[in-house]
Amino acid sequence: MRRIRRIHAAGALAFALASASLACTSCKSSSSGSSADAGATAPGVLTAQQAAQVLARVGDRTITLGDFEAALEHLDQFDRMRYQSPERRKELLGEMIDVMLLADEARAKGYDKDPVTQQELREILRDAMLKKAREGVPAPNEIPEEDVRAYFEAHRADFHDPERRRVSAILLTTDAAAATTLDAARKATPAQWGELVRAKSTDTMAKANTPVEMAGDFGFVSPPGDLRGANQRVPEEVRVGIFDVDKVGDVLPRVVKAGAGKYYVIKLTSRTEAHDRTLEDAERQIRVKLAQDNIHAREVALLDDLRKQYPVKIDEAALGQVVVQLPAVDAGADAR
Repeated sequence: MRRIRRIHAAGALAFALASASLACTSCKSSSSGSSADAGATAPGVLTAQQAAQVLARVGDRTITLGDFEAALEHLDQFDRMRYQSPERRKELLGEMIDVMLLADEARAKGYDKDPVTQQELREILRDAMLKKAREGVPAPNEIPEEDVRAYFEAHRADFHDPERRRVSAILLTTDAAAATTLDAARKATPAQWGELVRAKSTDTMAKANTPVEMAGDFGFVSPPGDLRGANQRVPEEVRVGIFDVDKVGDVLPRVVKAGAGKYYVIKLTSRTEAHDRTLEDAERQIRVKLAQDNIHAREVALLDDLRKQYPVKIDEAALGQVVVQLPAVDAGADAR
């Protein structure tokens, strides 16, 4: 039995049907003798008569050329390129038929009543509804220039980029070790700093295969409190400390404690000055943001309308009785 692909119920049905459309259109044109014959059309365009032509019968079900042509619209150009040969299109049609047979048999056996299957089907239909709601929403490059400018003027603070500082650090487990290392670090050249990192730091990246001058690099951070400038590798205490360093190349003259058994010797390796982006700099970002906002507004409006038509009532008491089962924790896992 040939390998059967898993096909998404909405998109893949279109995917399979689409290629068959091309296959049968090409067969029809090859048998007609001339593209000028009655009913002949350009590729991708079918007459009503062509669209009604039955391509395949599966039991008492049929697949028409019109089905395939409509499905073709769901494919991107790369998928279409895969099915240019008649052999590949026939292969895909075979897969479509297999999917139809298996789906019908599953339905006959009642598998479609399974709660998980029903939820997956609802999610597919949800996506179809939301896709329909998004139709006609302007793409980013279609957003009017005046809307872009108005957003920029109203949100200038969002386009102020604060100073950013690059942190290099040596992580140690005791205050005494950190104090000794700090003395050596304050006298070290860039290369010697790197050697200190590799010799002393307990950070997992300390011995990474990087140039010695880059050893200990933790990346950039913005000033404390700036949510856009957070860095998951840099604790907030270190972030505060790096903005107390006077100039690039200097080591903070104190050890920074950030959690139990975590002592940092930190160095400022580079910085970028704060600056304000221009409208030209921010235009693409604004266009994408406005397009996404328009899509979100359409989706919210659709859901609001549906909730008005079908009032929702939630049994909070019943919901509170739900117990989420968690997988058992292997007590010896941490010891391994």
